[in-house]
Amino acid sequence: MKNTDDLVASAADLAERGLSKGEIADELNVSRETASWLVERSGTGTEPTSSPSGGPHDIHVDWSALGRDSSRLYHAGAAMADLAAKQGQDVDLTIGIEKAGAPLATTVAHELDTDLGTYAPTKHQWDDDDSEAADGSFSRNFAEIRNRDCYIVDDTITSGKTMSETISAIRQQGGNPVACVVLADKRGVEDIQGVPVYSLLQVIRVGSDDGAE
Repeated sequence: MKNTDDLVASAADLAERGLSKGEIADELNVSRETASWLVERSGTGTEPTSSPSGGPHDIHVDWSALGRDSSRLYHAGAAMADLAAKQGQDVDLTIGIEKAGAPLATTVAHELDTDLGTYAPTKHQWDDDDSEAADGSFSRNFAEIRNRDCYIVDDTITSGKTMSETISAIRQQGGNPVACVVLADKRGVEDIQGVPVYSLLQVIRVGSDDGAE
């Protein structure tokens, strides 16, 4: 089990390898605020500007036991496909949110016999000193939206911002997102922008969550 010191060390290693704080947040399955706090605490970033003295309120989800084993990952993806299938049989495209959502989306697409697309969110380019991050993008190496119904797949929902961004990006391309499916939902949301959210695990915070992203 990882403790805070383990996360600080992991954040420091990722920062030294040149990852942005948005990418570190994605790798560690924490909010961007938490990623920034971890890097600052490690001494590899700039001095903190607005982190609460007690640190951010967040929940770290470590699903590496699934990610490092292809068989376990496949079965988790198959379970996610079963959740997404509640939305009907006319969906012919599955969009995986990079990075961690892409391998899960591959299994979902296989199980539900859909094409596969991927979306790189803006958070991968985010850092504390960024005045404005560039837009996210769909990979041209995979299927295009082309006004199609689609599922959206990711590993975790922390704040909901990335999922909301992906829904908006799909709609801007003329697509129709019909369901979001994740391994773990740290917010406990039922829908985002009117799109139902399904999760294998739902984390419920007990007590104050002030400061969480």
